[in-house]
Amino acid sequence: MALATLLSGHATAMADELTGTLAKGRELGYITIGHREASVPFSYLDDKRQPIGFAIDICARIVDAVKRQLKLDKLEVRYQLVTSSTRIPLLANGTIDLECGNTTNNAERQQQVWYTNTHFLTASRFVSKVESKIGSISGLKGKTVVSPAGSTNIKQALEFNSRLNLGMTVIPAQDQAEAFLMVETGRAVAFIQDDIVIAGLIANAKDPKAYVISEDAFSRPEPYGIMLRKDDVAFKAIADAATASLYQSPELAALYAKWFTQPIPPKGVNLDIPMSPAMKRAFEKPTDSPDPSTY
Repeated sequence: MALATLLSGHATAMADELTGTLAKGRELGYITIGHREASVPFSYLDDKRQPIGFAIDICARIVDAVKRQLKLDKLEVRYQLVTSSTRIPLLANGTIDLECGNTTNNAERQQQVWYTNTHFLTASRFVSKVESKIGSISGLKGKTVVSPAGSTNIKQALEFNSRLNLGMTVIPAQDQAEAFLMVETGRAVAFIQDDIVIAGLIANAKDPKAYVISEDAFSRPEPYGIMLRKDDVAFKAIADAATASLYQSPELAALYAKWFTQPIPPKGVNLDIPMSPAMKRAFEKPTDSPDPSTY
C-alpha cells in the first residue's frame, strides 16, 4: 500500500512538472497546428480543404513525439488557418501550438518566438509576367508591387525601395494567394516573396509559362523553421529531437522527394526542385540558427 501510494505520488509529481505546451497537451488532449492556405508545397489546402504539405508532415512527427513523451494513447491534432500577419500573435496567445509553414527564422522574430531545426533554405525574389519584361530589381522603379502584410518580404521590399530610391508603390496583401492574383490580374507588376513559394504558385497557375521568377534577390539564403512559443524549453527539446532524427534518417530523402521532385496534389504538378548542397548540409547537421552565413 505504501509503495502504491509512493508511485502514485511520483506520477502526480511528474505530471505537475509539465509546463507550457506539454502541460496543455496532457490536460486538453490535443495540439493545435497553424497552417497556411496556399504555401505550396509546405502548408496548403488540398481539393478537400484539408491541410497538407512538407511542413505539415514534419509537424506530424513532432506531435507523434509529444504523444510518446506524454505516454498518451491518443493526442488529437486540430488545425487553425493563419496568415503572415496573424501567425505570431496566434502562437503567442495560445491559439496555436506549432506554426507549420514557410516562416523565415530570423534574429528579430526570435525575440518573440522560437523555432525548431531548419527545414528549408530560400531567398526573397519577385515574380512578374513574362510580357512585362522586368529583368531586375531596378526594373521595378516607379512600379506597383505587392507582398504579404507582416512578412519578411514586404520589409525587404520597403528597405530596397528606400535605399535605392525606387519610388515603388508597395501594397500589403492578406496572403500569398491574394498577392499572386494581383499580378495575374494586372493590379501589380510584381509580387515579392520567397522563391520556393513563388514556384509553387506558378506551378498551380492557369498559365505557368506566363510568369518568370527574378534572378535578382532581395536577400541572402534564409532558413525556414517550424515556430513554437518562446521559452517553452521542454517542448522545444522534443521538437528539436524529433526533427533532427527525421532529417538525419533515410526517410528524409523520400519525404523531400514527395513534395519537391514528384507530382503533388491537387493538380499533380511537379515543382522539380532538387535538394541543394546547402540544404543537404543543413539536414546533416540540424540547426535552428537564424544566421544565413551558417548555411
